[in-house]
Amino acid sequence: MSPIARLALSTRVTPRALVPVISSFAKPALLSQTQRHFHPTTMASNPIATLDASLIPRLPPSSPTLFEAKKQKNLSFEAIAKEVGRDEVAIAALFYGQAQASPEDIQKLSQLLGIPAEKLESQLAGFPDRGRTMDMPPKEPLIYRLYEIVQNYGYAYKAVLNEKFGDGIMSAISFSTKVEKETDEKGEWAVITLRGKWLPYSRF
Repeated sequence: MSPIARLALSTRVTPRALVPVISSFAKPALLSQTQRHFHPTTMASNPIATLDASLIPRLPPSSPTLFEAKKQKNLSFEAIAKEVGRDEVAIAALFYGQAQASPEDIQKLSQLLGIPAEKLESQLAGFPDRGRTMDMPPKEPLIYRLYEIVQNYGYAYKAVLNEKFGDGIMSAISFSTKVEKETDEKGEWAVITLRGKWLPYSRF
């Protein structure tokens, strides 16, 4: 069985608000306990993601079509993913033209979003042209923070991965990723898991 490299990035999500101070009369036992709970995001708590119009020139024709239907139906990526049977990050990547849609994906998206199947088949035909959606380094703050994580911890990840697996790289093709929301008494945390097949360098 091929080894799998797995990285889990966790960061606290802190809203721009005053954080109440915990009373000094609270029981110490309660303060020392850490109870973390994973749970899916809910559509009611936050508005759904829509398409930034400034990105349209860099995206395939399918992106405005899919995002407009998503907006009209008021569906989150989580809700769409459940109907299509894929992970929500994979569905979001498909909307941005960074993943390929199968015929089954197209049929399910057509039915769910009310888009003619022929239109989706035409717009989603061919192979994705990946990596065109942003400049490097990225300017959008949330995306830049992910870039910053690699800047800060890239060599640390490499060193630890090399010690665990040897000389090679973690695949971004034989790969999956997911985003989870975790809560505890300290607040909300974003957990991003990266799971890629380990590919050793060939000796020749």
